[in-house]
Amino acid sequence: MKTDIQIAQEADMLPIRDVARAYGIAEDDLELYGKYKAKLTDELWEQVKDRPDGKLVLVTAINPTPAGEGKTTTSIGLADALNRLGKKTMLALREPSLGPCFGIKGGAAGGGYAQVVPMEDLNLHFTGDFHAITSANNLLAALLDNHIQQGNSLGIDTRQVLWKRCMDMNDRALRNIVIGLGAKADGFVREDHFIITVASEIMAILCLAENMADLKERLGRIIVAYNYAGEPVTAKDLNAVGAMAALLKDAIKPNLIQTLEHNGAMVHGGPFANIAHGCNSVRATKTALKLADIVVTEAGFGADLGAEKFMDIKCRMAGLKPDAVVLVATVRALKYNGGVPKTELGTENLGALAKGIVNLEKHIENIQKYGVPVVVTLNSFLTDTEAEYAYIRDFCEQRGCEFALSEVWAKGGAGGEALAGKVIGTLETKESHYHPPYGDELSLAEKIATVAKEIYGADGVDYAPAAAKALKQIEAMGFGRMPVCMAKTQYSLSDDPNKLGRPSGFRINVRDVYVSAGAGFVVAITGSIMTMPGLPKKPAADNIDVNEDGKIVGLF
Repeated sequence: MKTDIQIAQEADMLPIRDVARAYGIAEDDLELYGKYKAKLTDELWEQVKDRPDGKLVLVTAINPTPAGEGKTTTSIGLADALNRLGKKTMLALREPSLGPCFGIKGGAAGGGYAQVVPMEDLNLHFTGDFHAITSANNLLAALLDNHIQQGNSLGIDTRQVLWKRCMDMNDRALRNIVIGLGAKADGFVREDHFIITVASEIMAILCLAENMADLKERLGRIIVAYNYAGEPVTAKDLNAVGAMAALLKDAIKPNLIQTLEHNGAMVHGGPFANIAHGCNSVRATKTALKLADIVVTEAGFGADLGAEKFMDIKCRMAGLKPDAVVLVATVRALKYNGGVPKTELGTENLGALAKGIVNLEKHIENIQKYGVPVVVTLNSFLTDTEAEYAYIRDFCEQRGCEFALSEVWAKGGAGGEALAGKVIGTLETKESHYHPPYGDELSLAEKIATVAKEIYGADGVDYAPAAAKALKQIEAMGFGRMPVCMAKTQYSLSDDPNKLGRPSGFRINVRDVYVSAGAGFVVAITGSIMTMPGLPKKPAADNIDVNEDGKIVGLF
């Protein structure tokens, strides 16, 4: 059996100008990065902004398990299938982070015969967007420390510095560090921290900004520290905005690549959904909606994280309204939620399936709370049985959901035509009544409680003393009308990764709260979630190499 990277390397790609032409994009509106990648010019948006929007389909999933779900693979295969059925469809996806690529998760270009290419470029340096974000983040950190060193005219309290450095790699040793050691000229000694680039507020800002003016306005609002009077100090106060914007000038432009079947894919931005807002850029999504009849996008991890933040943050801020949601699961993952060990998932077990399907049930209910029609799809595995399929189909249809099997990993777009047919039928016959579950006027605590109770199924929320104090301070500064971005484990509906299925009788534990004033949301850190992941005992990097022919091997 061929690996994902072998399939991708054997692909017959079209020049990106030919892919673009199919969507009415002229070559003058492309900024080429070689033959198969391009950024879209600002002028293109000015040309298309007054066109009517296509339909927006969000692909999400149940909580991830070691058994795998295949959300990005499904998104790509669905887009190919919709194009096969005559619907001009474009993808709007996130860029992968190097951290998981060399860590435990691997890349994020899809899999099998449902991939976007060039796969190695996308999973590694791509068009340099993440490097630009990292540089802008660390420039702000450098300017902040330089200001303190050069006299500290803003009166920054070095015990209340909020801004952290970042890098796009898993490196637990950098979570907590001390800087400024050495001579007096080497800086002011203080504790500092690193986060992964995808958790940087600048990543969120880039993905939510409408244009360069909006980007600069948001950058200026970033709170980097508090002064001795307890007042916020911003990036604008440090005169950092212009230089940061210069580093992000090209990164803000959406990237265009292609699927294995030569359909367009805008891949831009990449915040994680467990520690950030988990959606690709507003610019990419909005541009795609002007160029295609249907846009397929995805949001990270399970629907309790990615879909919730897509609905409550991205759609709220950008004025987007999803027309349908595709919810991805596998028989194997549902049995895993039902308590079956990973080694036994290939054996038919309707009892475990009945026990684990409650996880799917909760995600269906959550999406329906937003008023958006749901299509459930199962990624097909050879070990699945017809009895298991029948049980899940009946379960979904009893809850008002369309259902279809997906075989896109093995068959590409042809394996997604049944799913595509259900999606088209849903778009044509069911109306979306999208509405978020909480209004801007609620307090931050009420918003957090709404997500915890309505989406996670918690009994309530408990705050660490520091978190409760921070919440009051954030509201006192005038940020109470912002939506909340919950940082939570992806593996469970609760904040305990070991509680599978549909846990009950639990409370969400919030240990920290801070405002991302530039992004426009308030982050609540729950449980033991980390903003700088670590590498596993055997990282994916162990298997990655460049062979004697100059080809990358072992990337997945």
